[in-house]
Amino acid sequence: MSTESALRIVWVYPDLLSTYGDRGNLLILAQRARLRGVPVQTEEVRTDQAIPTGADVYLLAGGEDAPQTLAAERMLADGGLRRAVEHGAIVFAVCAGYQLVGSTFAARGRQYAGLDLYDLSSDRGPSRAVGELAGPVDPELALPLLTGFENHGGRTHLGPGVRPLATVSVGVGNDGQTEGAWTKGFIGTYAHGPALSRNPALADLVLRWATGRDSLEPLDDTWHDKLRNERLTALAARGKNVPPGRRQSGPVATS
Repeated sequence: MSTESALRIVWVYPDLLSTYGDRGNLLILAQRARLRGVPVQTEEVRTDQAIPTGADVYLLAGGEDAPQTLAAERMLADGGLRRAVEHGAIVFAVCAGYQLVGSTFAARGRQYAGLDLYDLSSDRGPSRAVGELAGPVDPELALPLLTGFENHGGRTHLGPGVRPLATVSVGVGNDGQTEGAWTKGFIGTYAHGPALSRNPALADLVLRWATGRDSLEPLDDTWHDKLRNERLTALAARGKNVPPGRRQSGPVATS
């Protein structure tokens, strides 16, 4: 992103991939950029439109099996997201969208080809993962505890080209041990909520990557903290092992 141009954020296929309030990720990113004086252009690209290749951030959201398989088919045929990634675009992918960017994913009783953008693959798990999801984030990112809501039947396996986003304390995530994946320019997660509302420091990491800034001006995250703490307090009250570091405030890495 140049200093003269707007930050361009694209939500890919909202007509197929849009569950559990994932549109909130688009709204949170755009608002946190604008509050810091960064001009923003947001786009919702539907399945009858070509995926543009010149945006800074691409968002993929959750979806059911049939829409997920159709989205994969059309994205593979379109090729725009792959070209955007090759040009250095940032991808933030949730649930079905997270599975789509790997080599394969499971749906409707069989395996399908994914976009193969990142070193991961998904298959069907022994049971459905439904409920709260929480755990400490990879220390290299220096982010607060990850929190969200998951509802998925898949299990995701990471290759050496990516790292787990978090370690699971509550919930299932990838496999009951790790949750999500990341490498520079990519974050994948099973966390809904929406994820970037519950985890605004994660939103700021995406913004720093996209803008090339080493740091961002702090914002008043009282509302986000209230949401996070409410859900984590509820988990603790149910006897769940919630690790320390509940609050959003704290240092944020530039990785």
